[in-house]
Order: sequence, then structure tokens, then C-alpha cells
Amino acid sequence: MAGGKETPRQKMINLMYLVFIAMLALNMSKEVLSAFGQMNEQVVESNISSTERNKKFKQGLDEKASEQPGKYLTLKNKADSISTLADNLYQHIESIKTASLVKVEDPTDYEIMDKSTEIDEMFFNPESFTAEGQEFLDQMKTFREGVAQILKSNLSLQDIVEDVSRKFSTDEVTTSENLKQDWLEYHYQGYPLVASITKFTMLQADIKTIESELLSAMLQGKLKIEASLTNFDAIVVPDKTAFFSGDNFTGRIILGKNDKTLKADKVLINGKELDQSSMMTGQTLLDFPAGAVGEREIIGEFQFKEGDSVITIPVNSTYAVVPKPNSATVSADKMNVVYIGVRNPFTISFAGIPDNKVNALRTPGLKKGKTVKRKKSSKPGDYELDLRKLPKAYAGKQEINIIVEGILPSGEKVTTKVPFRLKGLPDPYGNIDGFKPEKIVSKSDLMNSIIGADFGDFDFELPLFVDKFKIYVQGKGTFACDGNELSAQAKQAVRTAKKGTRVTVSDIIPSAIGTDLLIAPASDINLTLK
Repeated sequence: MAGGKETPRQKMINLMYLVFIAMLALNMSKEVLSAFGQMNEQVVESNISSTERNKKFKQGLDEKASEQPGKYLTLKNKADSISTLADNLYQHIESIKTASLVKVEDPTDYEIMDKSTEIDEMFFNPESFTAEGQEFLDQMKTFREGVAQILKSNLSLQDIVEDVSRKFSTDEVTTSENLKQDWLEYHYQGYPLVASITKFTMLQADIKTIESELLSAMLQGKLKIEASLTNFDAIVVPDKTAFFSGDNFTGRIILGKNDKTLKADKVLINGKELDQSSMMTGQTLLDFPAGAVGEREIIGEFQFKEGDSVITIPVNSTYAVVPKPNSATVSADKMNVVYIGVRNPFTISFAGIPDNKVNALRTPGLKKGKTVKRKKSSKPGDYELDLRKLPKAYAGKQEINIIVEGILPSGEKVTTKVPFRLKGLPDPYGNIDGFKPEKIVSKSDLMNSIIGADFGDFDFELPLFVDKFKIYVQGKGTFACDGNELSAQAKQAVRTAKKGTRVTVSDIIPSAIGTDLLIAPASDINLTLK
């Protein structure tokens, strides 16, 4: 009996024991025999109720173990082992009662059950105990020691274990005359059959009482452990997933259950059900693509079976995705330059702020997306400052500002202004057939060449087309040519020139498609005919 306290039922059984002992001292009249029988009936009825109550308790525990095996399976296995021990001893005693009543025509006629012959012959012989008597003692020992073995690690249940050892002890008994007597002889030899039957039934009542107390105490102990504050963790929950320098950290501290046994039956995250490998005892593992830069949501639910119902616990959280650095940003002072007449590409981002919360379009001529190697790119952070047609706001200026606005997760707006020097295009270089010309050229190559212009190692791709140029042939004069090819007169002059004649291509006037900017004349080309 847990904690040394007796239940009302146990008190009733103990009272029956006292009545039983008192009656043994009396001459067994028919009325006394009937009283034993009626007492046996009451205890049998009580045992039936206890059996049904313990059965329902076990069914409830089985359901919990099925729903949450990590939490209750070990407890269920111990309860099953104890119930098996209890049932084995209970049924063995029932078989003894049944065997002892085989010769009794009416088991309810207690007045004729005044002899001890059936039990004496079943348990005892002149030398010692019969096989049946020894088997009864062995069954008592198996139950007693089995319970102690199962619960040896449960310190809180040792008082019940001691109670089992005492009530189901088969040690020698000291009589009132201070004599030692075998337990089986002391309790069952020489007693009327109805008295032995009643005592067996009371022993069965003890089995059911012990089983009920153990099952109840084991579950209560489990629930007490579950509710202990040592199974809770202090969890810091920030009000947002990122803070900036100068901000105050704000958040909450809550107590969260640290349950290393509980396992969800179903978990839905962002519209997808997680597989079983993710749902471990005590935790659920998340592993999915973080997504694009910006603030992302984790929305879903945990589902647990509880009885016939499904308990749903919502999941609602956010996290931030920031760009992954893949190179160092190196900038030298006074090298921030944009050029008039071309598309100036930019990559603009704001640390800790997603692209959809960044605005740089206050700068005249700046727009989303950029052209790289004649292909349009619209990745996050891609911008282009188009100065092919110079905005009026920049007229006469040597510096412009790129203004970038960002909206923080708190809703606060921050602005950054970055200055850039404003420069014109570099002077182009003259070329022949798209290449830097050789110093010495043949007459035929020069007469069939295309005069061109380019910006050399300029970072921008801006093709130039020659509108007109002049060519000087030593001893022949200067000839004006329209377009990018030599005129007929210029070709004739080259054809009739002598070897070693000096030739100069000058006043090369180029133009570029898509820009209103006037391009400076290209540098002269100096050649010698061979």
C-alpha cells in the first residue's frame, strides 16, 4: 500500500481477516460456515469489479503507448509484465479453488463444507508438501520476486514492493505458542474447506489490490515526472530575426517543454508533409531550401493523436535570407565614375534588407535591370544608369549622387547617398579593318580596307561607325572620303604612289548608335606603303 495508507477496500479486507481469525476460534457451526460462504461471495464480487477496473486502466495505457510510444511504451511494458505475474498467480489460485470443489455438488451449500480433507490431501503428505502444495508456494515466490525485479529501479515504488513481499511471504510463521511452523501448514492445514476457499479468495483480492496500486502509482509517477519543472527549458524568443547596430534587443523568455520522448504523428510545413525520418522523438527536423533573399515565413502545424481526437498545434515563424558573399568588394578612393553616353551597370543592395524593400529609382536615368554582353539581366540588385541621353539634371555637373532607400523590418526608412564622378567618353582610336594597323602596308590592302574607330580598352561596349575621314598620300595630296572606305580618287592616288610613300588617315569622324553624344574624332593612322 503506497505511503503506508490503506484504502477503504483494503480496510474492509483486513476487517474480514480479523473476523476470519475470530471465527476460527469458534466451534464451526452451520451458521459460521454460511457466514464464511457469504464473505467469500462478497470478496469474489469485489474481485470481479477490480479485474474490470484494472482491465480498463490497461486499455487506456495501451492507447497512450500506441499514440506516443516514446513516452509510454516502456511504462506499458512494465505494466504488462506486472499484470502477467498477477494473472498467473490469480488463475493458479482459481484452479486450486476449482479442484477443491470438484466433489462438492452445490458450491453454494457452505454448511456441508466443514471438512479439511480436500485441501489437506491436495497440499500435504506425511513427509512434506505434495507437488501441488510446492507449486502453490513457487507461484507465490514467482509473483513476489517478479514484482521486485521489475520495479527495482523505481525508488518511489519500493513501499509497494515491500508490501508485496510482506503479504505474499511464505516464510515460516511463529505461532502464539512461540513455535515455528511452515507457512502453508499454518494457513491451510486442518481448516474447513469453506474457510480455505475464503482465504484463497482474499489472497486473490490482495493480488488485484496490489496490481491496481502499482498501475496507478506507476502512471502517476510518470505524470509527475512529465510535469516537473526540470523538464522545461528557458527559450528566448526575439521580436524579430535580425537587429541592427544601435537597436535595442527586444523579445520574451518563455518556458518550453523539453520532451525527449514525444513524437508527432504528422507535421505540415509550408504546405508539405514532412517524412517520418524528420519526426524524431523530442524534436522535428527541418531541412528545406531557404529561398530568395528577404524575409521568409515558416507556416504549418503539428498533429498529435489523443484518444479519438487529433490535437493540432500551429507553427508560425519567420526568418531572414541575406545574400551569400562570394567575393570581396574593393573600391579605391576617387574611382567611382560614370560615363556620359553609355549604359552604366550597377549592383545595388542594402545589407539586411531584401531587394523588394530597396529603392534606388530616385536617381534620374537609373532603372531596374542591366545589359551584360548584349543580354538583359534582371537579378536582384541589378540596375543601370542610362546616360546615352544626358538628363537635364546632370547638365554642367561633374558629380552625381546615387540615392538608395531601404525599409527595415521595423518599417523604418534609411537612406544612403553615394557620389560618382561624371565623365565623358574617352577619345577613340583609328583602326583598319578593326585592328590596330601595321606601320607598313601594301597598296592593295590599303585600297580595300575599312577605316574604323574604337575606344581601345574602354570598359563599355559601344561600337563606333566612321561617317567620314581624310587620307593624305605623299606627293598626291589630301582626299576627303565619305563613309568608311577610300574614295575612287584616293584609291587611284595609292595605286600610283611609289614604294616608301607616307600615308596619313586623319579627321576620322565616328558616331555611335543609341546615343545623342557627339563622339570626338579618332586618332590619326600613320602608314608607309611597301
